[in-house]
Amino acid sequence: MNNLNNKVQLIGNLGIDPEVKMTSGNRKVAKLRLATSEVRYTKTGEKTTETQWHNLIAWGGLAEVCEKYLTKGQEIAIEGKLSYRIYTDKDNNKQFITEITVNDLMMISNRKAG
Repeated sequence: MNNLNNKVQLIGNLGIDPEVKMTSGNRKVAKLRLATSEVRYTKTGEKTTETQWHNLIAWGGLAEVCEKYLTKGQEIAIEGKLSYRIYTDKDNNKQFITEITVNDLMMISNRKAG
């Protein structure tokens, strides 16, 4: 059961092109935003869609794959783990970030959604 500790699997569409940077330690990191949507119907039969946004982080070779092959709107599947960070912004306020560190990624569509 240890393999199930802190495991996240999502399928959704990218909300932005990957933002790729090189760290001071000369390691590549990609930041992505993933939208997952759930369709529901009300008692009157009206269709509603609820969208959740997820912050994703990919490192090293996976960041390079994101940089080369992913674009806004593309549908992907990811597997990773939840990570939490706290930092102090320029106004000296604590900021809390929840993100998913991506371990595996699969491209479902090769083109932009829509």
